[in-house]
Amino acid sequence: MTTLISTPYSQLHDWNTDQLIRYFKEKICRFPSLDAESAVKKAEQQLKHKTNYSLYQATQLLILASLDQISIEEPDWTFVAADLYRDRLYDQAAHSRGYDASIAYGPFYSLILRLTDKGLYSEKILQRYDQYEIEEIGSFIEPGKDSLFTYIGLVTLADRYLTKSREKEVFELPQERFMIIAMTLMMNEPKEKRINLVKEAYWALSNLYMTVATPTLSNAGKSYGQLSSCFIDTVEDDLRSIYDSNTDVATLSKNGGGLGIYLGKIRSRGSDIKGFKGTSSGVIPWMKQLNNTAVSVDQLGQRKGAVAVYLDVWHKDIFSFLDARLNNGDERLRTHDLFTGVTVPDLFMEAVEERSEWHLFDPHEVKKVMGFSLEDSFDEQKGSGSFREKYEQCVNHAELSRKTVPAIDIMKSIMVSQLETGTPYMFYRDTVNRLNPNPHTGMIYCSNLCTEIMQNMSGTVVTEEYVKDGSIITVKKPGDFVVCNLSSISLARAVSDDVLPRLVAIQVRMLDNVIDQNTLPVPQAKLTNQKYRSIGLGTFGWHHLLAKKAIAWESEKAVNYCDSLYEEIAYLTIQASMKLAKEKGAYPAFENSDWHTGSYFDKRNYTDTRWTALKDEISENGVRNAYMMAVAPNSSTSIIAGSTASIDPIFRRQYSEEKKDYRIPVTAPDISPETMWYYQSVYLIDQHTSINQNAKRQHHIDQAISFNLYVRNDIKAKELLALHQHAWDAGLKTTYYVRSTSDVDAIEDCESCSS
Repeated sequence: MTTLISTPYSQLHDWNTDQLIRYFKEKICRFPSLDAESAVKKAEQQLKHKTNYSLYQATQLLILASLDQISIEEPDWTFVAADLYRDRLYDQAAHSRGYDASIAYGPFYSLILRLTDKGLYSEKILQRYDQYEIEEIGSFIEPGKDSLFTYIGLVTLADRYLTKSREKEVFELPQERFMIIAMTLMMNEPKEKRINLVKEAYWALSNLYMTVATPTLSNAGKSYGQLSSCFIDTVEDDLRSIYDSNTDVATLSKNGGGLGIYLGKIRSRGSDIKGFKGTSSGVIPWMKQLNNTAVSVDQLGQRKGAVAVYLDVWHKDIFSFLDARLNNGDERLRTHDLFTGVTVPDLFMEAVEERSEWHLFDPHEVKKVMGFSLEDSFDEQKGSGSFREKYEQCVNHAELSRKTVPAIDIMKSIMVSQLETGTPYMFYRDTVNRLNPNPHTGMIYCSNLCTEIMQNMSGTVVTEEYVKDGSIITVKKPGDFVVCNLSSISLARAVSDDVLPRLVAIQVRMLDNVIDQNTLPVPQAKLTNQKYRSIGLGTFGWHHLLAKKAIAWESEKAVNYCDSLYEEIAYLTIQASMKLAKEKGAYPAFENSDWHTGSYFDKRNYTDTRWTALKDEISENGVRNAYMMAVAPNSSTSIIAGSTASIDPIFRRQYSEEKKDYRIPVTAPDISPETMWYYQSVYLIDQHTSINQNAKRQHHIDQAISFNLYVRNDIKAKELLALHQHAWDAGLKTTYYVRSTSDVDAIEDCESCSS
């Protein structure tokens, strides 16, 4: 195997300035458009000024010299810095593993043996693959693919995800991480086709056509951690359920999962307990407990736990819930470390529009007096349905207590909190449940931490507890405990290379295999995962793609392209799931689902020939996955892949990522005189245009989308309200953060116009 440079890094250990500068110039020569003179001159001066640098320090100086040159005019300096950093990684791995430092990658089989022996890799790899297979798989590794990384992408991957020893020694290299992921996810495939599937999965990952979710990227093939991103739990209105849920939150948070928790069934402040009136303290104390859990049980020592809590807008505790993240007020009623979301029915948005009154109820009292739970219904049609019928029954019941307020007052509290804290998220529950592909088996009460997951939910309850043979046996009726298995298409790269059909086919298989490879520490989550086999195929790099295609964000062309592209992705995803069902069987709850009856296609007006043919095939063969598509934020993985995050516009064409002792300049991807005009800053974009795009996208996504609203901090209340009303009217299922500028003066003039 040959090195990628003419002066190998391994020959630099006894370096002199001339040799090191020659090495630097060779790196720059890969990019003939760059002006090397300034960077080389600065490096020469600093190297000659101090001659006792170690090789690490000297090459770090070259990296910093390269980073200092990154600009909109010369963005390719990021690849020079990445090349320098990559060579250092190669050298460190060779030293740790004991192979010849003049080659890029060492023996793959010996790496697996070594890290398994150290307890870092799972023993399953060596149990499922023999030496011959591993050596053949190792021959597929392409070191040249490392040249695709930007500097910040490679540093992010190396710092957070590559497997290191407990002493922080570098062992695993980027292409080996991708190959280990591919091997792990294809481990249970039939042996006769497994190696080809590993090769195909590696093709998708190594070309940066897709990324897997952060837990999968970090934990696949390792002896610890699980592979799923987020979980959603429903808390029942009893002490045992509340504390059991808190325990599950701690268990999953410890293993790296973010959580969404539905609190809408918990009785409100002042409700009765066992007939004693006025004794309940409501949802806030339980939120305080969850807040403490999120802070004290961190995610594998990397960051504190991440928990979002959701409450219905008709719950009597809604005002204190909306105030819980504010910086002022009684700290005993504040939960600054939780994220909040409000579940909103159509009827409330209508009341806001009409400036009419809204009634708040205690869910416990509603259930006791009315014999039903208000949260268990929704409007089956726009403007009519069982929720508004039951809500009116509650309003008109003389014995049912309620608090009546102007609906606009609640909306004002929502917007005040959003402008101060970014939350609450908005969850439009009627739209969500009308489009639920599996209404035959449940209800969707809320979303996850990032508002893109929509799956059936229900609480887990203890049905029996007894002592047998000196052991305490607890019997639970498991609820639907939602699990999110995610990965995302890098749109700009995959669409430009015209690989979507091939990519989506392997990506859906990889996601489906996560379900069987995953180790979930909460039993009801494992049962739900098997019952629905839900996945979340998403995308990132939308702004990157528009810029490459010379499509202006604020244009009808962008809206129409969004519609056609996401319909294509939806078709390919559903088709891939159908083919998997034909091969491996449909998910257990398929019968009578909207997939089975064809209602899924009717509701979305999929009537052309290819859709009707697919509908017929699904009726015969089923689909492998109950839920299939979800667009996540992708902040970290999009950085690794060198693209823009999720479906968001960029903040700036150039910015700096802060590190402990230096800054990393970053430019918009593929920025050039041709693409520059199309990279308009998010705070200069009309958010109604973004909503119009997302409405088209949402039509084709069976779950939801992490969709942020970006506003100036001087936005008027009526303007923010108009955005929320537009989002609801347009059929969005959720909105994520409301992100406002902290300083209006910091917003630059419109770069697109000035260009």
